[in-house]
Amino acid sequence: MRHDYQPLLTPTEIDDLRPTQMTVGMIEVERKRRAWRERCEQQGSEFLGRHMIPVVLGPRKRLWLLDHHHLILALHLEGERHVLTSVVSDLSRLGREEFYRFMDNRGWLHPFDASGERHGHHKIPKRIRKLADDPYRSLASAVRRSGGYAKNNVPFSEFLWADFFRRRISDRHLRHDFDKAIDEAMALANSREAKHLPGWAGIEE
Repeated sequence: MRHDYQPLLTPTEIDDLRPTQMTVGMIEVERKRRAWRERCEQQGSEFLGRHMIPVVLGPRKRLWLLDHHHLILALHLEGERHVLTSVVSDLSRLGREEFYRFMDNRGWLHPFDASGERHGHHKIPKRIRKLADDPYRSLASAVRRSGGYAKNNVPFSEFLWADFFRRRISDRHLRHDFDKAIDEAMALANSREAKHLPGWAGIEE
């Protein structure tokens, strides 16, 4: 997901950021943790300075994450306390229900659990550390990195891919052999069955 950022960057405590989704892929989070440990001593400050975290200013001046949930959780688990945020939209004047409705209509909320079931907005965790694991979200990231589909600007597009794989690859298979599941998912991603999904990179017949 890409946004047009305001130039003003503000150091923000990670624990003050409100998620806009219910799950992450913990395999993907662990991958980002390893990458952070490899670069933090020599490139940590430069890396954080380059990653502007897009947020919405909501009711009671709370900051809601629009992207980079996996990175933020990885940094939090590695003991980092602050990131630089940039306000994409100031919705602080709205009431809570109006705010949720606006966010939902813009595609800025994803209140779906690890089974792909939708819930009320109040079920979204209030802290990044409370996000649940969805292994299909990790699978979707792995497939994209392997070239199974293209990176794109559609909000929560990797969750669309995760749900596509969820309906076609068994949970037992996924947890037993993740690498084999990636191979199976790559074939599915290139099939015409996935043509409706954002970033589809299959071949037209």
